[in-house]
Amino acid sequence: MKHNYASEWFQFADSDLASAEYLQGMHPQPMEIICYLCEQSAEKYLKGYLIFMGAYSLPKTHNLVFLCEKCSDFDDQFYSILEVCSVLTRYGVQPRYPQEMEIHEHDMQQALSYARQIRDFGALANARHEASQR
Repeated sequence: MKHNYASEWFQFADSDLASAEYLQGMHPQPMEIICYLCEQSAEKYLKGYLIFMGAYSLPKTHNLVFLCEKCSDFDDQFYSILEVCSVLTRYGVQPRYPQEMEIHEHDMQQALSYARQIRDFGALANARHEASQR
């Protein structure tokens, strides 16, 4: 049961990342939304991992560093992606509103790269694979 639920989180994460990649083809590129979707994708991968590992409730947060630290309770390799999580966290809320957050193409490319890095991270990749097999 928990593996099916984790698989749903991973599928939503995949969809967010695919949407971010698709939006790159727009002109002008909606960089704020692309960065937001990258953060959302990473957040769902991390929360999916927590569910897969048996977490009974998920923290209601967009703080990827906090989620990554929770994941490290199960696998200390997660410490290797803390900086990536720190960068993506800033896109969790602000880009959705007209505020003073300036995002450039470099930021967008970095966010896409970091979201892919989290998707491909070994511990998450293994959990995604096992969850999809059930």
